[in-house]
Amino acid sequence: MTAATHSTLFPQVPDSADAVLEGLDPEQREVATALHGPVCVLAGAGTGKTRAITHRIAYGVRAGILHPSSVLAVTFTNRAAGEMRGRLRQLGAAGVQARTFHSAALRQLQYFWPKAIGGSMPRLVDRKIQLVADAAAACRIRLDRGELRDVTAEIEWSKVTQTVPADYAPAAVKAGREAPRDPAEIAQLYAAYEDVKRERSVIDFEDVLLLTVAVLQDRHDIAEQVRTQYQHFVVDEYQDVSPLQQRLLELWLGERDSLCVVGDASQTIYSFTGATPDHLLDFRTRHPGATVVKLVRDYRSTPQVVHLANGLLSQARGRAADHRLELVSQRAPGPEPLYTEYTDEPAEAEGAARRIRELVDSGVPAAEIAVLFRTNAQSETYEQALADAGVPYQLRGAERFFDRPEVRKAGVALRGAARFGGNDSLLDDVVDLPSQVRAVLSGEGWTPQPPAGSGAVRERWESLAALVNLAQDFAAAKPGATLADLVAELDERAGAQHAPTVQGVTLASLHSAKGLEWDVVFLVGVAEGMMPITYAKTDEQIEEERRLLYVGVTRAREHLHVSWALSRSPGGRPNRRPSRFLDGLRPGSTATTGRTSTAGAGGIERGITGTRGSAPRRVQRTPARCRVCGRTLTDAGEMKLMRCDDCPSDMNEGLYEQLRDWRADQARRSGQPAFCVFTDRTLMAIAETSPDDEHELARIPGVGMRKLTRYGADVLAICAGQYGGGDTDQV
Repeated sequence: MTAATHSTLFPQVPDSADAVLEGLDPEQREVATALHGPVCVLAGAGTGKTRAITHRIAYGVRAGILHPSSVLAVTFTNRAAGEMRGRLRQLGAAGVQARTFHSAALRQLQYFWPKAIGGSMPRLVDRKIQLVADAAAACRIRLDRGELRDVTAEIEWSKVTQTVPADYAPAAVKAGREAPRDPAEIAQLYAAYEDVKRERSVIDFEDVLLLTVAVLQDRHDIAEQVRTQYQHFVVDEYQDVSPLQQRLLELWLGERDSLCVVGDASQTIYSFTGATPDHLLDFRTRHPGATVVKLVRDYRSTPQVVHLANGLLSQARGRAADHRLELVSQRAPGPEPLYTEYTDEPAEAEGAARRIRELVDSGVPAAEIAVLFRTNAQSETYEQALADAGVPYQLRGAERFFDRPEVRKAGVALRGAARFGGNDSLLDDVVDLPSQVRAVLSGEGWTPQPPAGSGAVRERWESLAALVNLAQDFAAAKPGATLADLVAELDERAGAQHAPTVQGVTLASLHSAKGLEWDVVFLVGVAEGMMPITYAKTDEQIEEERRLLYVGVTRAREHLHVSWALSRSPGGRPNRRPSRFLDGLRPGSTATTGRTSTAGAGGIERGITGTRGSAPRRVQRTPARCRVCGRTLTDAGEMKLMRCDDCPSDMNEGLYEQLRDWRADQARRSGQPAFCVFTDRTLMAIAETSPDDEHELARIPGVGMRKLTRYGADVLAICAGQYGGGDTDQV
């Protein structure tokens, strides 16, 4: 283990509050010291957001401003929560609660159930599939395995968006969801599913949130008890909050504003589950006096990787794109991303496996390499290719590490050895902790050298080797640690599902790769029909696919390989083309506008130098720059004005006041807030530009086609001094 790795995993506890702030960059320090009132941290990929918010909590605790037991830090995965707790302990802030939304809600529900409802709490089921199948049988509706999964997903979406069965059909239409069955049938299945749960006295994970919300809404005394316990809240990955989770957070807060949220709208990739970045993007509207800090210094990736990531977002459209963060790499230059085209998918998998074999042979740890794909169905081809190349791998999102049979057996063996202590003959003359662990696990199948080949035997060895490596790191961090100390550490990690690193190449879907990073990343299958996926139809769905690719790109620290195949199988028709998201970014390509179907592309890519066919083209979008000083603009408000906030304005004050009066009149007539007509920034931009025609007006950020059609004539008339008001209510 390197010194850098050691300091990251097991840093020394700072000796004072001020010491907690050491090593933070100016923006991270601003986050750490902003301890009062609402705080919104807009944090790009790789910018150290977890570091910033854990140091913020620790600084508040060490400075005596926050009491550890009064802080609740909420995130979305057990692993992230476990990592946060570990960091807080190392910073001297033990006692802070760091949990997922579901874990925090379940703990409260279990505690208050006897008082709020009475009796014993229903059993919590972790899988819905069988209950949905039983509901379908009760409705005499036959569902195949795929339909069962899809209907289950619709039920989950309905519950996190607080949609009851009777309202499912209109809500699904409004949300633009493509229902796997007739919406009326899904509503019927949803209602039957709820009946089955009641009959069997069970609840699901969404019920945990719904019931906790109901208790806090109905029982003010219980709500006050929770609010007395927790005075300060931190929410990580805030762009992934669902309406139900937001409602729970509001009930936890009450009328207070001691809230810090952290997120990045450009990493919103779970909208199909009900997550929405609106809560993040509207934070300053709900909390006008909020402190807002942007983290854009990227410590993870090289400038070459960051350039591609910024390029992807520069072509994005929509509300999340309007609030994108332009990352600035803090690392030394590295290699350019590699783009490779293959004749078919098996050839693509073999090519990736061959390169990975070369990397491993050159000394790159297998655990620092990942292969990321759009769908789990793509995994099998890469599993086979890596096995044929003799490269160990692990599946991300497969069986949990601490649930594996060999890991459970190893835990029993280590626990027994710790209990017997010096009376265990196996440990005679074995002094140091790593040697003790190796001695115990040798009886479970661990050997100094890995077994030949791959498959189940190799996977078991990899699991045991991960425990041996963890013991070495633990002993290095805590000299004198005993086997009992290690067992306690393993128990805590198992509770948080904080698995040690397994020495194998990671195979993962782009969704499950969120929050992780590797030295080398292979993004495979980056072709039209897969990225964006075929069933992404609407502009919003296409943009989410772009954000998903952005997440994949930003997982790479140094080496990034992007590839695609022209056909699915050997000898197949080569009718695929690289993803439109790469247009204008990979060498030899030109940015294109609109959605280009595979069939309409008119041919195949020739290497990486150009595309045959007649796809429409456009000039690649360039970064926005201040029209006064020339600085690159990243703030959405400044981009609307096309100048820095502190650069001189040439705004026509009289025109601005006329526009504000007109906007107030429009808002009154339509019964909506004034900012829904145009924001202040957009009005300022119009008053500074004073456009003469629709073309000039449309170029102003914030004036989309819909608003141009609805308000364009009025705005241009006001700018020309010819507006006479009148009854112009719009639909």
